[in-house]
Amino acid sequence: MSLADLETQLHPVFLSALAGDAAAYRVFLEAISVRLRGYLRHQLARAGRTEPSEVEDVLQETLLALHLSRHSYDPASPVTAWAHAIARYKLVDHLRRSGRHASNLSIDDEAYQLAAPDTVASDAGLDLTRALQSLPERTRKLIDQVKVQGCSVAEAASAAGMTETAAKVAIHRGLRAMARILTKRNAP
Repeated sequence: MSLADLETQLHPVFLSALAGDAAAYRVFLEAISVRLRGYLRHQLARAGRTEPSEVEDVLQETLLALHLSRHSYDPASPVTAWAHAIARYKLVDHLRRSGRHASNLSIDDEAYQLAAPDTVASDAGLDLTRALQSLPERTRKLIDQVKVQGCSVAEAASAAGMTETAAKVAIHRGLRAMARILTKRNAP
């Protein structure tokens, strides 16, 4: 099944699930599990990890995160891209915990194919860039190192000449400031 077909199938099912339809939620979880299992298997293999149990562990963490984050889903966005983004974050977290760096993981082409039209995606990227540019340079660098490049907070703090606690606070405040900026820009 093509990604566009999967999105066409899953979007209304997920909206029904969000409205309380338990059967629709089961259908969504079963269908998205198949797609995410393949994605995770491929990405873990690229990182030199081929244990089937590892794929299932990351898949279960991803499904739990999808469940816990379902309130954050924007119905105007592709549900499959949202699910893939969460899967990628869980994969990166898993690789970090297991001592592997996730910096060699490419941003998956599949997730981009699922994203909204190019104009919407480029507008979102521009908004993110502007929000990030509004932050002090040191905070921008910390966020870039930790959230984009996959460095640990300790590594980023050391590079910035800060304590780990100070770096965590700066990153948290920077992300909050970005969220406020983005919320204001996207307000009707």
